[in-house]
Formats: sequence, structure tokens, C-alpha cells
Amino acid sequence: MKLFNFFTKEKKKEVLDSGLQKTKESVFQKLRRAVAGKSTVDDDVLDNLEDVLITSDVGVDTTLEIIDRIKERVARDKYVKTSELNAILRDEITTLLCDDETRSPEKDDADDKRPYIILVNGVGKTTTIGKLAYLYKQQGLNVVIGAADTFRAAAIDQLSIWADRVGVPLIRQQMGSDPASVAFDTVKSAISSNADVVLIDTAGRLHNKVGLMNELTKIKNVMKKLLPYAPNEVMLVLDGSTGQNAFEQAKQFSKATEVNSLAITKLDGTAKGGVVIGISHMLHVPVKYIGLGEKITDLQPFDKHEFVDSLFDNVI
Repeated sequence: MKLFNFFTKEKKKEVLDSGLQKTKESVFQKLRRAVAGKSTVDDDVLDNLEDVLITSDVGVDTTLEIIDRIKERVARDKYVKTSELNAILRDEITTLLCDDETRSPEKDDADDKRPYIILVNGVGKTTTIGKLAYLYKQQGLNVVIGAADTFRAAAIDQLSIWADRVGVPLIRQQMGSDPASVAFDTVKSAISSNADVVLIDTAGRLHNKVGLMNELTKIKNVMKKLLPYAPNEVMLVLDGSTGQNAFEQAKQFSKATEVNSLAITKLDGTAKGGVVIGISHMLHVPVKYIGLGEKITDLQPFDKHEFVDSLFDNVI
């Protein structure tokens, strides 16, 4: 039984299409203008396409690589119709999106690396942790949450609400406690309760790169005393509605500490969905989850093929 099988294929597509609607409409309008009056892909079309991708928050570097790849196709094939551009964009963008090589805490993935430990950082991390806990629990997994962002009282209170709502245990201490101590207690509790997944909320503000790095290193070190492989995953949560600001934040976090998975949220309320492409490509980090609404069920696993297909479905 694989994780997230409670999403039917049809339901997942419906949520994805709906969540990306604003970005799809924006891309559709811009691409239609980019190829207006053109039957073949020429320099003018490519220049217009470059503007479309950049203004869709794909990012300059990623956009230039996409354009270079299309130029190579045009030079090789000599005659490329604008009607083919949709399929070409899908192919090239899918290729650029980073593949997910991390494991997932699947119930039938039995080995000695259980519980599966995920450290979560970034913007909107508390809500994302709650929704992840719900997803995993729906799969029948035993989940434990650790409130290790002890510098912000609201973070602990919010996690407590989410834990009660989802029906999973929360390990917490007083505000100002040592985050590493909370992480240690969380992992210890998870081991004793035979938990499958541990979600640990860590510091959310990048006020000091050295401080963040030292804190996360300390958390990792104390967990390794109990589980030498911990953590399995360091996840960064980003607000997709901020566009290139999310990309800059991702770069800063990546400089401060190792990040090997991304969750990009609030894509439903923005036309900046292209940021998913640029962040994954430039940081060489896979997107594992995307948030497409406020409901507890609106966080879903990311599939790059489904994402690109939805984004460019019948665009041109």
C-alpha cells in the first residue's frame, strides 16, 4: 500500500487543475500573445517566450536554459510549428525539474530506518506539518510531532491545535527550552511508541545563518544518539505566492543548512506557480509536496509530470 493512495487519480487531477488555475490562466494569455500570427517558432517567438517564462516567475537562469534547449531543437529540426511548442515546453521543463530521490515513510517500506524523521523549516511550516500529519495518518501511519521551535510561543500553540485536530501526539516543552532537547524527547517517544513518522518543527526565521546552522546541527547530533541515521529528510516550506522572494529565501536557507526536499504552498491563490520550476531546478532539490488550498486535504504529493501537464494543458 503506497502513501497517498487515498487520492484517486481523478480527484488529484481535479485538485491540481483547480489549484493552478490562476497560473494556468496567466500562462495561457501570455503564450497566446507570444505566438500570435506565427506558424513556426522563430527568434521573435523565442524572445516572447522568454518574457512569458520570466514574468511567470520561472526565474531568469532557468528560463534561459529552457530557451537554449528549445533553440537547439529548432536548429536541429529546422522547422518547428508553434502548435508543437506546448509539447516541447512540457518535455523540457519536466526534464529540468529535479527528481525526488529521497525515501518516503511508506507503511510497506519496512527496514531498519524507522521511524522516518523529517525536520521541517521555512515559512508556513506549522500548517504544513499539521497537513502532513493528517496525510500520513490517513494512510494508517503512526505519527509523532515535535515542537522544537521553542523561540515562538505561537508555533507551539499552533502545533498543539493541529495535533489535537489530527489526533496525533505532540511532544513539547516550555517556550525558550532547548530545541535539541525537544527533538531528543520526540524521537525517544517515537521509538517507544513504534511510530512510523516523526515531524519536527524547527526554527523558522533565518535571522542568523550561523545560529540556524548550529541549532540544526545540535538537533541532528542529539537525534543520532538514538537513531544514527536521523534525520531522513530536511524539508523547507516555501510560500509560492511570494514568487521570486520564495526563491531567494530558499537560496539563503540552502546556504545555511542542508535541504533535501521542498514543500511549496499557497499556489492556489497566485499566478506565480512557475516559481516551482525555477526553485527545484536551480537548487537541485526535489519538490515533494505542493499546497493548493486552505483545507486540510489540499496538500498533495508533487509529481513533476502531472504538474507540468496541468500547467500547460491546452495552453496553445
